[in-house]
Amino acid sequence: MTAQDQTSHDQSEPTRRPRFRRAADIRRAFIEYFAAKPSPSDGHPIVASSPVVPIGDPTLLFTNAGMNQFKPCFLGQVEPGSPLEGLARATNSQKCIRAGGKHNDLEDVGKDTYHHTFFEMLGNWSFGDYFKAEAIEWAWHFLTGPESEGCMALDPSRFYATYFGGDKSAGLAPDLEARDLWLRHLPPQRVLPGSFKDNFWEMGDTGPCGPCSELHYDRIGDRDAAALVNQDDPDVLEIWNLVFIQYDRQADATLLDLPAKHVDTGMGLERLVSVMQNVRSNYDTDLFLPIFDAIERAARAPRSYRGKLGKDDKDQIDMAYGVIADHIRALSFAIADGATPSNEGAGYVLRRILRRAVRFGRQMMDAPPGFFAALVPTVVDMMGDAFPELRTKAEHIRSVIADEEDSFGKTLDRGIKLFDEVAASGSITGPDAFKLYDTFGFPIDLTQLMAAERGIGVDIAGFEAEMAKQKERSRAGAKSTAGSSIALTTDAVDKLKKLNIRPTDDSHKHAGRTTSAKVVAIWDNKNFDEHANIGTGTVGIILDKTSCYAEAGGQVGDKAKLDVTHERKIGNDHGGGSFRVQDTQAFGGYVLHIGLVARGEIRVGDVVAIKPDNAHRQPAQANHTATHLLNKALRDVLGDHVDQKGSLVAPDRLRFDFAHNKPVTDAELADIEQRVRTIISDKQVVTASIAPLYVAQGITGLRAVFGEKYPDPVRVVCIGADVQDVIADPENERWADCSIEFCGGTHLATTDEAEAFAITSETGIAKGVRRIEALTGKPALAAMAAAHAFAERIAKAQSLSATELTTEAKAIATDMDAETLSAASRAQLKGQLATLNDKLKDAAKAVAAETRARVEGEARVIAQNAAGSPNAFIVSRVSAGSDRQALQAACKLIRDKLPKHAVLLASADETDPAKPQVAIIAQAPKDLIARGIKAGDWVRVTAEAVGGKGGGKPD
Repeated sequence: MTAQDQTSHDQSEPTRRPRFRRAADIRRAFIEYFAAKPSPSDGHPIVASSPVVPIGDPTLLFTNAGMNQFKPCFLGQVEPGSPLEGLARATNSQKCIRAGGKHNDLEDVGKDTYHHTFFEMLGNWSFGDYFKAEAIEWAWHFLTGPESEGCMALDPSRFYATYFGGDKSAGLAPDLEARDLWLRHLPPQRVLPGSFKDNFWEMGDTGPCGPCSELHYDRIGDRDAAALVNQDDPDVLEIWNLVFIQYDRQADATLLDLPAKHVDTGMGLERLVSVMQNVRSNYDTDLFLPIFDAIERAARAPRSYRGKLGKDDKDQIDMAYGVIADHIRALSFAIADGATPSNEGAGYVLRRILRRAVRFGRQMMDAPPGFFAALVPTVVDMMGDAFPELRTKAEHIRSVIADEEDSFGKTLDRGIKLFDEVAASGSITGPDAFKLYDTFGFPIDLTQLMAAERGIGVDIAGFEAEMAKQKERSRAGAKSTAGSSIALTTDAVDKLKKLNIRPTDDSHKHAGRTTSAKVVAIWDNKNFDEHANIGTGTVGIILDKTSCYAEAGGQVGDKAKLDVTHERKIGNDHGGGSFRVQDTQAFGGYVLHIGLVARGEIRVGDVVAIKPDNAHRQPAQANHTATHLLNKALRDVLGDHVDQKGSLVAPDRLRFDFAHNKPVTDAELADIEQRVRTIISDKQVVTASIAPLYVAQGITGLRAVFGEKYPDPVRVVCIGADVQDVIADPENERWADCSIEFCGGTHLATTDEAEAFAITSETGIAKGVRRIEALTGKPALAAMAAAHAFAERIAKAQSLSATELTTEAKAIATDMDAETLSAASRAQLKGQLATLNDKLKDAAKAVAAETRARVEGEARVIAQNAAGSPNAFIVSRVSAGSDRQALQAACKLIRDKLPKHAVLLASADETDPAKPQVAIIAQAPKDLIARGIKAGDWVRVTAEAVGGKGGGKPD
């Protein structure tokens, strides 16, 4: 059927109007439709939504598109054993947040009918399987096909399609293939070319990208709305974007062809629901209306939601409804997925979102404290069936929001005070407006409103300049600073595959023994070379197999040595060589041994002996095993709410981040530390084995990282029982006493190989997230020995004289600050030192009393000797040392006995012979002051005579 025939056919049918369908039904219909395409037997697998806080992708603050979790598929870098391995198609509804970095809709929320910080992206994907023809055909059918076939049955005459119109400056031709495919369904006047901005999709500054086609829906119909497409008209709405991924954007902005062509489609559930429920705003759907009812109750709003925008929303209460409802959804999902409001990164954005919502509620609705947290149960009830993590984390979500809301309530008062202060100058500067926005949560439009009430202006240009700086900081914060200087690009991985070079066999990595392997490629970060020598610089060596562990799961990569054992072929003797591996990384299944040639040269085809650096590997293993023991001890002492939030396993230390809403006490730290030490001394065997995922997930006492996607089968590491027994009887309650985790890292054979364990610090890194750093092996033993030595020093100090005790107590405190100690030991030693200091204070008081009594005796003698003298001036020396109070007491005693005399007393302090000091005090009576004798001047001149400074009042 031609485009003209299709148009004629559409117009001959009765106009089809959207029918009311629940959002939950629409979500289900989409997923079921693609699960059965191209046929029920080989449809799109349903892949669960990934967390809104990305795991293992430091380039993103938040998951901002459905394709984020599938980046390895698009880049051809799916690791062997990954859940994504072999995936050709997928479908789901992905949770997304766009409130930071390149895609940031935060400031638009509440101002229109369709922007949100949190939204659901309905998507279907093809990874090198189908391409444009199928994607366009299925999209059209789902939207316009009959309900009997699981479709939306929307009116075809209301749709417009766009395609990429090309960009000469970028050297990109128009996507005529997509245009012609749309012309099968739409007339030419409704198939429109689009700009690079609108029709070339990029996830970020780098990564997969390509031309896209958008489907726009005209809510009104019966008109030509082509001129309104992509013009932000609320009634001509983009609802689906079909991205045809065929390029990989590099850091230098160049585009490389991807090894295979992919499809990434995204349709906003909120927008589709508004169309299906025949309303002009996403906020007028059943995704938001129940939340509005909850807001009205919790905030004690002055009126109900009316759906007004802009000038029609004179009191901005409807805008407040939209902002609050959107933001409670975003925060509920982010916190459920492990994020917390904080002062950096994604946490900083969440804190801004929360403060913006609370500020709108307080400013526009006069909402009471706690209204925002009270909305969480409504969100959980509405979305918990589709996203069960909301129900599981409901109380945690409410608690975190309640704490933040309470804290911000106190900040608000300070913000209002700042506004009053800056408004007194007659205008609000750009930096002040931004401070009100960034620190105190005042949206700029509310600052303008408050300023207008006082008849003053706001420097919007200055505010926007400050905002631009903040966005740049946000973008910079979202970029990865980690990783090696050498990495395999997508194109490089594809070349390896085309050369029939198989992914590296790393099955020997857990044993870490010397292994023989063949050099199959040498990568210099730009090209594959046949050889490398001392002058080549840093390169990456790819072997057919390896016993080195590539960085993953928080554990750093191995160091090693590669020695050539024989050459590629007879007659090509190059004398051999040696290569120092400084880091080990994996890309798409290929393990890259990164380093420098230390001797001779290395050639493709050489056979090498891989010798992992045990001095680097063994302490890393000890720290990894200890991390598992720490994880268990934390839950045993603090409770089952403790979830892992991140970790680092390095040779010199371990770091473990976990969920806990308050500092760990010294007593708890000591308990946790001792539990780990006990298991280490018990010499428990560490075992690991592969098991089917469904079996492993049913193990009693299993600990897994929330949100992490594990391969099937999965590697299980067990401490405290034989892993084979655990897998054979997964539900046995005995395993609750063991440390059992999914882990691909390297570990000790027995716990006693860790030798010792010491927690060196416990700190908060975000609200509800704590961090422990710890040591094992020789560093831990050194920390324990140092603590023991300090304890002995403190005990010996008990018998010292007061003067000696003063010196030693200060020295102990200084030395402790400079020493690496167990946190629990440090706390205990500080307690002992405090007792020592209490003794020192008592001794000091006794010394002071003795000194004062002695000095007062000296003062009496001075007064007696001066009583019969006609001279009205007394200048004398006393032995008060540096005791100011004793010196003052002596001066007062003389004055009391001789009130008409002027007195100056000096006291030498020779406690430190290298720095002797003189204390001087003087007093003068009124009669002598009138004659020009001023005590302050007298002290100044005297102090100058002994090389010092002084002064004071005339008396």
